[in-house]
Amino acid sequence: GAMHVASRLFDAITARSDLSVATRERFRALVRLTVLCHDIGHMPLSHASESIAPLRSKLSLPAWLTGDGAEQASHEDFTAMLLLSSPLTAVINAAYADAGINAEQAAALVTGVRPAGIEGFVENGVDWMPVLRSIVSGELDADRMDYLQRDSFYTGVNYGRYDMEWILQNLNAVERDGKAVLALSKAAIFAFEDFLLSRYHMFLSVYLHHTSVSFDWMLKRFYAESPGEFEIPADPEGFIDCDDMALHVTLRRSKNRWAQRIAQRRGFKRVAQFTERDADYDLGAIGDALSKAGVEHFTIESRGVLSKYFDEGEVPSLFVQ
Repeated sequence: GAMHVASRLFDAITARSDLSVATRERFRALVRLTVLCHDIGHMPLSHASESIAPLRSKLSLPAWLTGDGAEQASHEDFTAMLLLSSPLTAVINAAYADAGINAEQAAALVTGVRPAGIEGFVENGVDWMPVLRSIVSGELDADRMDYLQRDSFYTGVNYGRYDMEWILQNLNAVERDGKAVLALSKAAIFAFEDFLLSRYHMFLSVYLHHTSVSFDWMLKRFYAESPGEFEIPADPEGFIDCDDMALHVTLRRSKNRWAQRIAQRRGFKRVAQFTERDADYDLGAIGDALSKAGVEHFTIESRGVLSKYFDEGEVPSLFVQ
């Protein structure tokens, strides 16, 4: 799904560009490949297991991606590792050799880090990596545009819907300081705002639903109280076999009480839920009352940000024209 949306995004963005036919075909194939592979580094149960990921220095990553190696590896790091240091690497390099595409270029688009000497992103003196990276990961990337509508459909909620067609018709690539960047026409501002609002509503109603939040919390308690009982392998071959089923087998066999609750599907019941718009509630008083009654409970606060791609003082990844 994300690869299909990426294809449509690329076609819309480059429709009025001066890219040569050969370069357009090469960029399109590279974007499709990258988006198809961009999430292969997700750990069991997705983001919930990132708390036990090994250090980046433990992974089979080239020096240009390792940094100081002291940070915990993310799913993007694992994706890059599989693209660059697994049997998939040779497959990609052989299949795309005639097109001038290699696994290193895909890893650069996934991570947003460009190694010294890498070629293939410049046409007529303009660097196209920023706009290609925006399709893979950005304010209006293919993954977000795909999963909102897909998750809305499969969960049966009416949120997550937005006017994709109008947004696609109003996307362009513009040059800024020798770089091609993603730009949205003013005519589609309302559609973009609706996209952001749809995402916000999906987080409230689906992604931060109390059931998934409860099980995520219990899984993190299992990891914290039984360190080493389940680990994320740092080598490509071991990581490929580390899937949801491997985690479920560990949980079923474990004597840890949180593992048993997850395996037996005994989640916590919701007592109270509030948003930033609510007032006149006292979580402390609710917690005290539950403790007095001998009821085991926990309180968790879920926070989100409108954009992880823009900080004050930094160049935005989406412009309005």
